Amino acid sequence: MPEAQTSDNQPLLQVDDLKVHFPFSRGLFLNPERGFIRAVDGLSFDIAEGETLALVGESGCGKSTTARAIVNLVKPTSGTVRLNGDDITGLDDKSMMQHRRVVQMVFQDPIASLNPRMTVGDIIGEPLKIHGLAKGKDRKLEVLRLMDLVGLNPRFLNRYPHEFSGGQRQRIGIARALAVNPKLILCDEPVSALDVSIQAQIVNLLRDLQQQLGLSYLFIAHDLSVVRQIANRVGVMYLGRLVELGDSESVYENPTHPYTEALLSAVPVPDPELATSRDRIRLRGEVPSPDKQYPGCSFADRCPLVEDQCRSERPEHKSIADEHTIACWVRQ
Repeated sequence: MPEAQTSDNQPLLQVDDLKVHFPFSRGLFLNPERGFIRAVDGLSFDIAEGETLALVGESGCGKSTTARAIVNLVKPTSGTVRLNGDDITGLDDKSMMQHRRVVQMVFQDPIASLNPRMTVGDIIGEPLKIHGLAKGKDRKLEVLRLMDLVGLNPRFLNRYPHEFSGGQRQRIGIARALAVNPKLILCDEPVSALDVSIQAQIVNLLRDLQQQLGLSYLFIAHDLSVVRQIANRVGVMYLGRLVELGDSESVYENPTHPYTEALLSAVPVPDPELATSRDRIRLRGEVPSPDKQYPGCSFADRCPLVEDQCRSERPEHKSIADEHTIACWVRQ
């Protein structure tokens, strides 16, 4: 796990009570049922300069929606997002333009995020053109520098995305994100579509770039073994809410929320004896629908430790150790 470059100044990114609710209607035409999908439901966290915060959880818990709301690819329902102290919540595209030089995004599917009609040189150079950072020969030289920085052969400048492997395509996406010299990169499951051996290469690249350039990351993933290699802090999400947040080593060595314990018990270990001796926590039931509103803990229906209070009152985050909080009535 890398060392975070902490600072006494305000965090680079501050997210406060962020909510993203998607309206829907279903049923009969004359009497439809209307409601909201609560993709993100009151999320708060911050990221310091040079730090990596990982958001983990099952598919559908709101991790990717959180990242998209931060950069206004989806509009937040409520809450605030501050970047370098500036409120960027819900800004239009024109107003958001100046902030996109500070925060960039690397997407999960490298082939879907790259225009198949553009060469690698055009893809990486597009942000330089949009923001007016380089022209002509200078732009080409900068693109070549970025390709070398992420481990791509500069001779591939005029090739198209379909001519590259999955790992190489993700390097193209990373180079494109770096083109505007951002401070924060949102990594939306950047290795989940890659082979295990390639995953390690991309994680190592991200760590090296962080050390060289002082980058901050919001790293979204569902593979907890990958997260441990890169994150300074880990936030565990369930149905749009954070249930546990803390220093990476603290969360991995002392998972306290029942959901975190279940997630970590499912992580494969290379030692067969250890794998057979440890207890696997199996959650009962299915993940509840995010269109239902829960007065208490959203994990209550699947929790092996549930009490009456869990179903009637929503738990607030309480500190259980230095920089380690959980939202759980039973374990607080």
